[in-house]
Amino acid sequence: QVRLVDSGGGLVQAGGSLRLSCAASGRTFGAYVMGWFRQAPGKEREFVAGITWNGGSTVYADSVKGRFTLSRDNAKNTVYLQMNSLKPEDTAVYYCAAKPWIGVVVTTIGWYDYWGQGTQVTVSS
Repeated sequence: QVRLVDSGGGLVQAGGSLRLSCAASGRTFGAYVMGWFRQAPGKEREFVAGITWNGGSTVYADSVKGRFTLSRDNAKNTVYLQMNSLKPEDTAVYYCAAKPWIGVVVTTIGWYDYWGQGTQVTVSS
């Protein structure tokens, strides 16, 4: 199986930036969609962003579009979520997810096979 390790969270002031990383290890399939989800206390886990296996296409939730940028480095089996202009509403535990797939990004939580442990992002106002 593939193990995902997400990192990069922390405490930042509103308007600041953070870069989250998700590194895949173990048996890596090479071609897989990777996505980011987040879950705030008392709320459902929601889709944030996703990227196709070759980085050719990205999908963003409306709430983060224009502020977050998702990229991947397949040579390092790593994806990055650059988060700019952070808002207090972005405060949540962020989870990376992966699915062996060469098609379009899927935003459904249950579709993904592998998940990271989550990294906390806290944005102060």
